[in-house]
Amino acid sequence: MDEPNIDDKIQEGEIVDSQASGTTQNNGVVLVNLEDSIKSHISSIERLYIEIKKHKETLDSIFLNDPTFADHSEKAKEANKVKAETRQQILRRPTVMTVANQIKNMKSDIKELQTELSDYLQEYQRLSGANVIEGEDGELREIINIAKVVKKSSR
Repeated sequence: MDEPNIDDKIQEGEIVDSQASGTTQNNGVVLVNLEDSIKSHISSIERLYIEIKKHKETLDSIFLNDPTFADHSEKAKEANKVKAETRQQILRRPTVMTVANQIKNMKSDIKELQTELSDYLQEYQRLSGANVIEGEDGELREIINIAKVVKKSSR
């Protein structure tokens, strides 16, 4: 009696990894739910900003219609005007102008360094997989990513 050839029983087919397929579907569901949550939060934030604006207008109106507040506000405006004029006079002095420019340049340097640091940290995080880095002072610092959503400009 001939033994059946094992090769005769092999059929062509496709191997389907049911676990991978399920994971992909789960990721899709999670992504859709996440997107819905993001949209919902954006709408809620926008609605709250509108409500705040309305309440702020009401509050401002109450203050403007109060005679005591109006009187004090006018006196404060005059004092602020005198203060601003005095500040500008002092800022025109050469030594003060030099210090003010140094501060302005240093702030610009800090902003540039922070942008570069952010880029470096993202790359470090991507390459190392670590969310912590030790500073030169030996202190551990956590790497955090901050994401924001802004309306797309029509450029």
